[in-house]
Amino acid sequence: MLKVLIPTMMLFPTIWLTSPKWLWTTTTAHSLLIASASLTWLKWTSEAGWAFSNMYLATDPLSTPLLVLTCWLLPLMILASQNHINPEPVGRQRSYITLLALLQTFLIMAFGATEIIMFYIMFEATLIPTLIIITRWGNQAERLNAGTYFLFYTLAGSLPLLVALLLLQQSTGTLSMLVLQYSQPLQLSSWGHMAWWAGCLVAFLVKMPLYGVHLWLPKAHVEAPVAGSMVLAAVLLKLGGYGMMRMMVTLDPLSKELAYPFIILALWGIIMTGSICLRQTDLKSLIAYSSVSHMGLVAGGVLIQTPWGFSGAIILMIAHGLASSALFCLANTAYERTHSRTMMLARGLQMIFPLTAVWWLAANLANLALPPLPNLMGELMIITTLFNWSPWTILLTGLGALITASYSLYMFLMSQRGPTPNHIMGLQPFHTREHLLMTLHLIPIILLMTKPELMWGWCY
Repeated sequence: MLKVLIPTMMLFPTIWLTSPKWLWTTTTAHSLLIASASLTWLKWTSEAGWAFSNMYLATDPLSTPLLVLTCWLLPLMILASQNHINPEPVGRQRSYITLLALLQTFLIMAFGATEIIMFYIMFEATLIPTLIIITRWGNQAERLNAGTYFLFYTLAGSLPLLVALLLLQQSTGTLSMLVLQYSQPLQLSSWGHMAWWAGCLVAFLVKMPLYGVHLWLPKAHVEAPVAGSMVLAAVLLKLGGYGMMRMMVTLDPLSKELAYPFIILALWGIIMTGSICLRQTDLKSLIAYSSVSHMGLVAGGVLIQTPWGFSGAIILMIAHGLASSALFCLANTAYERTHSRTMMLARGLQMIFPLTAVWWLAANLANLALPPLPNLMGELMIITTLFNWSPWTILLTGLGALITASYSLYMFLMSQRGPTPNHIMGLQPFHTREHLLMTLHLIPIILLMTKPELMWGWCY
């Protein structure tokens, strides 16, 4: 763990001491080095599944893919933000990159923590840099409103979690994930226990977000700058799924009955948010709602607690993190040129930017789960295991897949095809930086296609 954490901490002096001319180059190179060092976590040697650096920081097959994804995203965020942060004064550029690096530090400590209370503290700490990034560097004046929504939804969800964790500590005497695996199963029966069950999960369901508590997500995504959107879609939503997987293990006897309403909400949310996507005019909002629909599938897979569901959920989380982040980068490149997120205003981009149309097509196909890609693998595993749990769910999940394909097609046709309006003939060409950014998003998806057992989680 420390071979990644200490270089991440050393990013801060690097950012503040580099000469302004080399600021972006140095930080990108440094964070890429950290990302390549994090790949060494992908070998699992211990038979218990945990690889320790000490008792408080450890990786196991569930957290490793998410840790590597976190480290991989920092250089991509720095690359993506370069264009629109560059005009600002140097001090502000430095503080922006500092916030991104701070977010990565918190995320590594959240995914690597073995104590649940440490995970909780880091889970809450990621709010602060994200909030500052959204409310300081967002594009519109509504960013303050979006920041308020984001903060209060997440806080209201996670305060019950703190109380539930303290109760768990009192009844079992430990909050270490290493020990909780072997502790006595809790005898839960009363109403208070059911409230405790809900408290343990509701914070993660708000973070995921479950349909019904998802309203903060489109707001936050639309108002955030590109790096904020990328890290929110790719890693912060996955914190919710990861926390749910960690907590479900201890909640066992009650989950069989109590999970019903949440599974129903998740499955219904797939259809509802998909149909909302079909009516969106705003590009970033469409991608944000599609995230809600994919994470609904993940929530369903985790809540029914089968090995297939867990594996499918973590595969879908990793794949969706990369694909969704790529879509936000593309939306941002269009936004930086036209200064509008409305899809009607930037039609027919394929005529001006043919290579970019290929990137749009690839990212869209990854998002709607094209057969060989890991997105399909995760979705199929979850749909299969849900079908095994109750055959009726195939109606909801199948319809959800259909709607996903429809709005992806709609997004692609709206932005790429059709007549090119006269007012966008004079846009500046794409930079090599943006092509590199898209390549670095899509290469991991294609490579994971060849060795998917890296992200099969516990059940491999």
